Amino acid sequence: MMKKLFSLLLTVLISSAAVAQEAPDALIQRVTEEVLEIVRKDKDIQNGSTQKVVDLAEKKVLPHFNFQHMTALALGKEWRKASPQQQQQLTAEFKTLLVRTYSNALTGYRNQRIVYKPFKMNAGDTDVLVRTEVVQPGSKPVQLDYSLEKQDSGWKVYDVVVAGISLVTNYRDQFGQEVRNGGIDGLIASIAAKNKSLENRK
Repeated sequence: MMKKLFSLLLTVLISSAAVAQEAPDALIQRVTEEVLEIVRKDKDIQNGSTQKVVDLAEKKVLPHFNFQHMTALALGKEWRKASPQQQQQLTAEFKTLLVRTYSNALTGYRNQRIVYKPFKMNAGDTDVLVRTEVVQPGSKPVQLDYSLEKQDSGWKVYDVVVAGISLVTNYRDQFGQEVRNGGIDGLIASIAAKNKSLENRK
């Protein structure tokens, strides 16, 4: 009995280690294909069910993102002006904003195909770029790249670059202006208002 329990525990530990050590390009491809396969089959999502696609994003996508790092990058030097509590609130609101934005994009998914570009990584690399391309019938392909960093729990996405434009730095000027106008609390309120507006569209 003890041998069986030990064997089972060892199997679980090995499986967990394998997931944690999954290569960044393999991680992006696996998660992307899993999400798109669900979208292709789910009629509610195709008909614009925001709640179902938000649930999908929270279950399949969010665990692989470092939202605190993303928020710090989006705020730039303003991040250091925020108290720990404000940083926590900013991260939570920015996470919700990105999830809502991502979810709205997914509801518009139809016949797009993802092409995964060749990936190279040197031993010891802890910061990498995984390049993909979204091929849309009747339109030009859109470059979609992911910046990932290695953490103890595995690789985490900290930025997404769409057609050469960084998602997090794209917010930096806007957030900086809002901090100058209303302080950190004003920025938190502004992002919360955007989230409320996006939520009301469902």
